[in-house]
Amino acid sequence: MTSVIIRILLRYGAGFLAAKGILSAEDGAGFADDPDLQMLLETGAALAIGSAVEGWYWLARKFGWAK
Repeated sequence: MTSVIIRILLRYGAGFLAAKGILSAEDGAGFADDPDLQMLLETGAALAIGSAVEGWYWLARKFGWAK
């Protein structure tokens, strides 16, 4: 499911950059369909979510929200 969301975000991001003239249409299509870039973004999203969870747990322990 995450790969589907990442692919959609890449397509919209590439379309936005192509509309602004920063990327050509061919570069935008390659950017949105690159499996290595999708895997990199999936890994980054997983690390960000995991870090947010651990940070929230740390705050909960610090302020006594966790038992």
